[in-house]
Amino acid sequence: MLRKYRFEILAIVAILVFSALFLRMEGAEFAGTDTEGSARAAEISGIPGEEFRPLIAQWVPPGGEVESALFALQAAIGGICVGWVFGYWKGLKEKERETGGRKG
Repeated sequence: MLRKYRFEILAIVAILVFSALFLRMEGAEFAGTDTEGSARAAEISGIPGEEFRPLIAQWVPPGGEVESALFALQAAIGGICVGWVFGYWKGLKEKERETGGRKG
């Protein structure tokens, strides 16, 4: 039984361990990578962060609803990809069971 669900069990254990790490941290502040990267670049170059310009112009969504919709779309596409991978793995297992372990 454990062998049958080893990937699922491993994923659940990894999620629990990862979550426990963040629950144990007290007083930690988590800044985004944009904030940390801009601060580090300003520190190294000596140029204030406000003077940095991106190479590619940044598009700003017209409202919070559009931003939320784009985030939901991204999450849906990610969920479809993950579901496809698990379905593919299940199909491989079923095909292996039908062929009696023979490849091809």
